[in-house]
Amino acid sequence: MSQVLVYHSGNVASPAYSLRYTWTGWPSVGSFPTEPVESFFKQLADAWEQDGIRYLERQWCDQSIQFTCSVKPTVSPTFFTTRVKGRLDNALRKLETPIAFSRKVAFRSIGDNRRDEVEAYIANQVTRGQFLDPRFSESLAGYTHVNPMVHLDAPTAVTRGRYWYNLHVVFVTEQRQRFVDEVSWQRIAETCTKVASEQKHLLGSYSIMPDHLHMALRGNVQQSPESIALEFMNSIADAFDQQLVLRPSYYAGTFGEYDMRAVRR
Repeated sequence: MSQVLVYHSGNVASPAYSLRYTWTGWPSVGSFPTEPVESFFKQLADAWEQDGIRYLERQWCDQSIQFTCSVKPTVSPTFFTTRVKGRLDNALRKLETPIAFSRKVAFRSIGDNRRDEVEAYIANQVTRGQFLDPRFSESLAGYTHVNPMVHLDAPTAVTRGRYWYNLHVVFVTEQRQRFVDEVSWQRIAETCTKVASEQKHLLGSYSIMPDHLHMALRGNVQQSPESIALEFMNSIADAFDQQLVLRPSYYAGTFGEYDMRAVRR
C-alpha cells in the first residue's frame, strides 16, 4: 500500500455523497414497548447528529424496530449499528422502558437506485460515451469488468448479524486529463483489484473511462465510505509514481436490493 498519502481527509475538498443506512433490531425476549411520543425521537435524532447520523424514517413494531438514516462519509457500518443501538438503548432506559436487545442485527445500504440499476449504469459507460473511433471504444470496453463471482445481493455475515454494504464510488481525473492508452487502463484496473483484495472489499464491477472511474463494491463493514475512497485514490497515485492523478474529491453513494421508495411504502 501507499507509504506517502497523497490524499487524506484534510485535502479532499467537498466530496459528493448520498449515503443511507438502515438498522433493524429485535428484542432478545418478549416485545418492544409501545412506540414513544415524537419528542423521544427528536431527542434521539439530536444525539445521532453528533455522530454524523441523520434520522430519516422509522418502523416500530412489537417484534422489530427499523431506522433509516443518512450519514456522513466518515461513518462506517459497524460504527453506525453500534451508535444507533447504543443511543436507542440508553434513551429507552431513561424512559424507564428498558429492553434487552437481541445480539443479532441487520444493516442495509439503500439509495435512490437499486443494485440492478447501478450495475447496468456502470456496464453501459462506454456506450454512453459515444466515442467516434470504434476501435478506441472496443479497446476501452475491455476495461469495463463484471465479476461473476461477486454477488452484491448477498450479505456479509458477521458474528452478530448480516450487513448489506454496497457502494457506488466515482473518481474523476485531475483537471479532466484523459488516459487514452491501455497501459494506464491496465495499471488502474490492477490497482483497484489489488486494493479490493487486500482491504477485504468485494469488487463487483468497474468501468475505467478516459477521465473517470466507476466502481460498484461490497465494502468492508469496518471501513467508512471515506476511508475506502481514500485507499483507492492513494493506491492509484502510488501506481503512477505519487502523481496527483485523480481530483482530490470523490462521489460515494449507497445502493441495495431496495430503494427509498420501498422504505417509505
